[in-house]
Amino acid sequence: MGYVFDPARLCEISKIGIGLPHPEMFQVITDELARSFPGRITTEPEWFFNNAGGAMGMLTILYASWKEYLIFFGTPIDTTGHSGRYSFIEDHCFLLDGEMWYYAAGQTEKTVYRPGDTIYLGKGQAKCYRVVDHAWILEYARGPIPTMLPFGLADSLFSTLDYKTVFRTFRIYGRHVIRNTFRR
Repeated sequence: MGYVFDPARLCEISKIGIGLPHPEMFQVITDELARSFPGRITTEPEWFFNNAGGAMGMLTILYASWKEYLIFFGTPIDTTGHSGRYSFIEDHCFLLDGEMWYYAAGQTEKTVYRPGDTIYLGKGQAKCYRVVDHAWILEYARGPIPTMLPFGLADSLFSTLDYKTVFRTFRIYGRHVIRNTFRR
């Protein structure tokens, strides 16, 4: 059984919203995703906070299963943090609005990403990132998604003590996984 999504197609779709006001940007991308992947995309956003690697943002899940997720993620203000290091996950971030800076260990100059750029984090890689003022991305990850949960929830569990967000994460992600586990 293969993957539902192709990163190249997601990159194409992400670009149709660039330059639009945020609500319209999210809507036109969501609509095109729903047309391209019938019955797979959640079209009603449920935004919730995410604290991970020292950075804070918010996200809404468009699709999630045991081995893939597709989300809008971002923040209207700046933030900085660690990307996480996932041994079995490939992560593709399609920058929709704003600017993000990245660097890897040993990299003495930052890499700057702007709308239309793709940020790729391969298996076992990690980077530091900064959202400069604000940024919004369409993020696609593939691999054993539950292996990402410890990183994705540790800050909320042990630092911010935001158990409401932990509960919402499990509830919303779980609902998607159940729905997509029994879908062909």
